[in-house]
This record gives sequence, C-alpha cells and structure tokens, in this order.
Amino acid sequence: MLITSLHKTLNELESLLQQLSNHDFTSPCKGLSNSTIGEHTRHIIEMFQCLENQYANGIVNYDKRNRDYRIQSDTHFALQCLADIKNQLEKSNKNLLLEQIVDEEELHIESNYFRELLYNLEHCIHHQALIKVAVLQLEHLQIDADFGVARSTIEFRKQCAQ
Repeated sequence: MLITSLHKTLNELESLLQQLSNHDFTSPCKGLSNSTIGEHTRHIIEMFQCLENQYANGIVNYDKRNRDYRIQSDTHFALQCLADIKNQLEKSNKNLLLEQIVDEEELHIESNYFRELLYNLEHCIHHQALIKVAVLQLEHLQIDADFGVARSTIEFRKQCAQ
C-alpha cells in the first residue's frame, strides 16, 4: 500500500512537470519567498535519492544531498530522476540509522526503510502543497484537486462527504 501511495504522489508530480516549460519551472514565486517549482522539486527528488543511495550502508543522512542544480532547471532531467526513483522503491524493509546534526549536536536515531519511505511520502506531499502555491498563479496549468493534500486529509474529506 505504501509503494502504491508513493507512486500515486510521484505520478502527480510527474503530471505537473510534463505541463511545465523550463521557464515556468525556474521562475521565482513571490508567494514562496522567491523560490521556484524547480527548487522544491529538486528537494523532493534528492531526499528520495539520499534514501536510495544510502540504503546499502544502512546509515541515512539527508543533509548529505548532491544538490544537483540540473534537477531544478531542466524538467526533462527532473522527470527522468522521478522515473528512476519509482523504479527503485521496492526494497526489503531493514533497520537504518538516521544521522543528522541539529543545533551542533550529532543525532543517531534508529529507523527502518519503510519508516523513511513514509517520511519521504509526507515530505513530498508537504512540498507539493508549496508547489501548488506557485502553480495556482500559472493559469494554463491543470492539477488534481488533491495535489499537495495529505492522504489523511483526503480520507477525512471523504468521510465528511458521506
């Protein structure tokens, strides 16, 4: 079920990127403190790439991202990265150690692959909500009403409608 939700969310992002010109992708949005759709997309992609690239050694540190600026400036490259991510999601669950420095303190937190996939799903949806702010200013684009909306909110809305 988690993999299905990840594919659905990443497919929504792909659908949006297929509609964007590189100009739309790289134009600053005042409502996002002048960040771009491309920058938020790069951040989403690189978090998944971190998990993928660090899975084998069992230590995940999301601060050790590549920060590949091609992802935020070339929609075709970003789409290829998303396709690669979707093809690599299905792995065995295993214990992982999450590493991060917070306020100059190095933290080591036990986690596992499925928990980190869930984190990346929620993180992706959060950034899609931000992307939606920029998209709503581009009237020629069409996105699903649930783009950038948490799965729990979607389920709650369904229950309220019944």
